[in-house]
Amino acid sequence: MSFKTIADNIGWQQTQESIYSKTEVDVKNALVSSKATLEDFKALISPAAEPFLEEMAQKSQKLTLERFGKTIQFYVPMYLSNECQNICTYCGFSLDVKLDRKTLSDQEILEEVKVIKSYGYDHILLVTGEANKTVGVAYIKNAIELIKPYFSHIAIEVQPLDKEEYEELISVGLNTVLVYQETYNRENYKKHHPKGKKSNYDFRIETHDRLGEAGIHKMGVGVLIGLEDWRTDSFFAASHLDYLERKYWKTNYTVSFPRLRPCAGGVELKSVMTDRQLVQLICAYRIFNQEVELSMSTRESDTFRNNIIKLGITSISADSKTDPGGYANPNANLEQFEIHDKRTTSDFVKKVIEQGYEPVFKGWDSGLQ
Repeated sequence: MSFKTIADNIGWQQTQESIYSKTEVDVKNALVSSKATLEDFKALISPAAEPFLEEMAQKSQKLTLERFGKTIQFYVPMYLSNECQNICTYCGFSLDVKLDRKTLSDQEILEEVKVIKSYGYDHILLVTGEANKTVGVAYIKNAIELIKPYFSHIAIEVQPLDKEEYEELISVGLNTVLVYQETYNRENYKKHHPKGKKSNYDFRIETHDRLGEAGIHKMGVGVLIGLEDWRTDSFFAASHLDYLERKYWKTNYTVSFPRLRPCAGGVELKSVMTDRQLVQLICAYRIFNQEVELSMSTRESDTFRNNIIKLGITSISADSKTDPGGYANPNANLEQFEIHDKRTTSDFVKKVIEQGYEPVFKGWDSGLQ
């Protein structure tokens, strides 16, 4: 059984009603539980939990310190291409957006690597639009082989692939794959993805099963916060994580928290999440799962990112460019979305150290397996 079947059986409307019916008693029980359940997670992300944010933050901090210590793993995204064959209502790379399209050549990839390495990074995330002909498996494989000598950890965020294609990329050095369902609301998924291969809800939601079967070292789950009710979507993502950890227990997992940012697509947010509610969600995940990596991008403000370091986040990016070639040629203006925290890596590292935490640029090496 894949998670697709489980998700369909859970039911969106029933889940939403269950979350919003949670009480103060449910929240208190979740906070004292030695092993939080999915029902506890519902309580912790419910409106009833908002008055308990301080208690949640304290427990999240304690659990994070016990498992990860005072370390923050740094990574950096590198956009290889903004070409895409999908129409997505929320994305600056969408096929219907008037944007100059660019895919990096081998030389341009190495120019980006040179700049990124000067910042000190050893964990890199390769990102593309979803254009199988232009940036298909052959292109991604070549990019991994090009940069492998420079990085100890390579992740990708590209179009969902078949199991055999993931196996091929793993064989040349791929460590991590991030695939976000965007929203688990099957009924409205098509509305946000009207054209292209991404419109296939079933193929996308089964991607993590193909990754697990391929033997990936780490995979990422998450939703695009704001497309649908964030509490309901987040519960489905947590359920997906729980299912994957039980079935593919040799794999590591990471959860990200992307809130919709201004972009050329310009979709209107259906569910607005405040900063306090984002803290609530992050703390809920940590209380629910002490082992999972929780990741934060530069979508959020410098003030928010400074404060969230101590509350559960263990992986963070900085100095990010969301356009192909943006590091070597920063004035190209081909970005996917507008970043919020525009500090340099060195400036952010200083802030992390000031708070008593250690910035880690190399935390894992395949040679140590």
